[in-house]
Amino acid sequence: MPSQAETVSHLRLASELAGLDVAEVRVPGDRHIVVDGLRLHYLDWGQRARPPLLFLHGGRMTAHTWDVVCLTLCSSYHCLALDLRGHGDSEWSPALDYALDAHARDIGGLIRELALERPVLVGQSLGGMSALAHAAAGAADELAGVALLDVGPDVQLQGARRIIDHVADPGPGPVEDFVRRARARHPQRDPRVLRHSLLHNLRRLPDATWTWKYDPRRLTPEHFASLMASLERLHDCAPAIACPVLVVRGADSDVLSAEQAATFAASLPDGRWASVAAAGHNIQVENPRGLVRVLRDFLSELAGRPGVGAA
Repeated sequence: MPSQAETVSHLRLASELAGLDVAEVRVPGDRHIVVDGLRLHYLDWGQRARPPLLFLHGGRMTAHTWDVVCLTLCSSYHCLALDLRGHGDSEWSPALDYALDAHARDIGGLIRELALERPVLVGQSLGGMSALAHAAAGAADELAGVALLDVGPDVQLQGARRIIDHVADPGPGPVEDFVRRARARHPQRDPRVLRHSLLHNLRRLPDATWTWKYDPRRLTPEHFASLMASLERLHDCAPAIACPVLVVRGADSDVLSAEQAATFAASLPDGRWASVAAAGHNIQVENPRGLVRVLRDFLSELAGRPGVGAA
């Protein structure tokens, strides 16, 4: 895996390519916590005295998808990024429990164990669904706010199907095979940054080949059908989510339309929505600078409310 020096060089390069001005390049701390018997891994960017932001990645990703965003914001906020169960360096569920309710329980457990006071949740795709499920389960009053990236109770089926079609696991192989496939799917990303980021999502096997870290047992049509059904049920919970919610759409996304984002935001007691240009579904890696700008606006709006300081 990358050394600390390699990680510093990667973060500096990724920030420069994104057009972000970072005063100090720091490496996050690797931390582990046990919630309901399951070991979860998270990245801690320090500044515990600052208002907490908890970042939640999308399916088949890891906490490192937020690296550039957290690096940019960690001078003003206590940024933490969680590997969801069955992803990254968090444990796989022995019971194959990857329902939204399970992710929501993990979020709540981590917040309690770390004594995070009124955090803001920032979740993309599956992470956004999980944040929404956590807020809808009666935790909204304990949150300063929620930012949902390219997800809502209604999504465009064609875009969702495209994501599902990309989950086929080709099996173990050399690192360069994974890099080649990733570059074919994301030709706009710098290959140096893409390769380094990909290594955080791979583990080496005894025969010297590599495979994904995420649990492939959950990649079934039944699992995705269950997720979509759970997401649709969140429609009825929207009026109960009283904390401020920001719905963020990638302007080029084929998953969440502008109409769906606006409609969902309007259904919330304290909702608003924004669009990030030059980004599709994975806003945090496709246009981190645009996302940081939108998040800072939202956090500044929250600054006068309990639990969130000014950026």
